[in-house]
Amino acid sequence: MPSIDMPLEQLRQYKPALYRQEDFQSFWESTLTEAKKQPSNAELIPYVLPMRGVECFAVRFDGFKGGRLAGWYVRPEGRGQYPGLCVYHGYSQRGTRPLEMLAYAAQGICVLSMDCRGQNGQSQDTAVYPEGHATGWMTAGIRDHRTYYYRYVYADAVRALELLSHREEVDSRRLAVTGMSQGGGLALAVAALGQRAILALADVPFLCDYRRAIQIAQGGPYPEITQFLRMFPQLYDQVVRTLSYFDCLNLAPWITCRTVISNGLCDESCPPSTIYGVYNHITAEKQMEVYPFHKHEIPYEHNELKLRLLAEVLRP
Repeated sequence: MPSIDMPLEQLRQYKPALYRQEDFQSFWESTLTEAKKQPSNAELIPYVLPMRGVECFAVRFDGFKGGRLAGWYVRPEGRGQYPGLCVYHGYSQRGTRPLEMLAYAAQGICVLSMDCRGQNGQSQDTAVYPEGHATGWMTAGIRDHRTYYYRYVYADAVRALELLSHREEVDSRRLAVTGMSQGGGLALAVAALGQRAILALADVPFLCDYRRAIQIAQGGPYPEITQFLRMFPQLYDQVVRTLSYFDCLNLAPWITCRTVISNGLCDESCPPSTIYGVYNHITAEKQMEVYPFHKHEIPYEHNELKLRLLAEVLRP
């Protein structure tokens, strides 16, 4: 099979060493404790669309350490306990909107999406980053893991799943997470950190194997980091140390749920090896769906597979 990266057989064997810092676990334990204790102050605002059998709401809730986050919530009409699905979006985009959530909600699943703070949606980013950064969000606060942009985003994403799990119409024992690109990386991170999902569907995930990604990625957001390092080459070790806390490679061993990942072997934005590096550290039930001729995308058939998996695992 073709690949812009390693040959497929080599990809299947690629398993770079973890590079966790000594306080990796304690950092995440304290961050998650704080994130889960903080009240969500959630607001569901009815949103009228002529869709039969489902109800739709605009969502607002408090972000980690401040700001209001936006999203959408679509649920089946009627009483009962339904499974839940949290959907995360791609870099610089916005949360999945009601019509895009309909296929899942129509099958009896409550679906929640979240706009990542400060990106191209309606969520606020009120975090203070001590110094400047390259264009985009990849290097905001990157000099210190405690102030890094993705500390807030990962905590926000966990809070979104917590919000969904505490809805009275949602069965908290039947939760799944999904997303593409940045959303795929967030799905993996939440599966590892949130410990609530029983299924993670991560499509061409970003936020994986940073050390290799910044060396070989030809597109997407990773070059923001290399742009920053061209300006501050003396910060390389410091930057890699910060990224180590947020690399799905280091989080992968904490994933305990069934995990299905898609991987395009011609993907220049999220190189195939970076995804395999994470996949090969997951010890839970897992499968990799490989698309030899696809770039940063998934085929229609993969969306069918995801629907079948949700029906099988969540049993709506």
